Amino acid sequence: MKARFKYRIYPTPGQKYRLAKLFGCVRVVWNDSLAYSQQRYKSEEKKSTNSELQKLFITQAKKTKCREWLSEVSNIPLQQSLNDLNRRGERPFAPTNFFKSTQGQRKGKPVKPPKFKSRKSKQTARFTKGGFKVGQHKVYLAKIGKLKIVWSRELPTATSSVTVIKDSAHRYFLSFVVEIQPEILPKTDNSVGIDLGIKTFATFSDGTKIDAPKPLKKRIKKLRKVKFVIIS
Repeated sequence: MKARFKYRIYPTPGQKYRLAKLFGCVRVVWNDSLAYSQQRYKSEEKKSTNSELQKLFITQAKKTKCREWLSEVSNIPLQQSLNDLNRRGERPFAPTNFFKSTQGQRKGKPVKPPKFKSRKSKQTARFTKGGFKVGQHKVYLAKIGKLKIVWSRELPTATSSVTVIKDSAHRYFLSFVVEIQPEILPKTDNSVGIDLGIKTFATFSDGTKIDAPKPLKKRIKKLRKVKFVIIS
């Protein structure tokens, strides 16, 4: 099974500048492709293939004056952005699923159409093999450089991809996808039912009861003393 491991990174000012440029390019490629796909969908034209979108909004776009700066960042995150848009990758709302849902070819709840990316929300860019290298103290990203990383825990296996993230608090992270073996718990014949309540926090089917902690009631006298001291 696949699992994610997330770590904090501390880019230098120069790396922050290059990351901002990368996030912007990924966002523009996504939004341009989505606008084009929506236009074709409204005009009832045939859905564009992933290879067509890659050619239009990456390869050919780099040759135009208004998008020539796409060449300044790694090509891998741009390609992965369109892969995620065109099919179900790491994102649940992709056009393929949306079209299948509207045509009744997909089971479950109706799938919403993908949304345009905003510079005000969380920023992401995904690198696959060939675009990154994991070191002991730093992780190299293509055209970004070696990023200082804090290994809060060890990666269990080699990773197939890494996503660089900037959250709304302007913190930076690297999120790795790895293959792990699911933990198989030993079989047991012992089982118990649990009923949660208010006065009694939990009641087990075997009759055991756990009282609610009630922290306010236990500390109300101390709280009154503190209020008295503050007022006086």
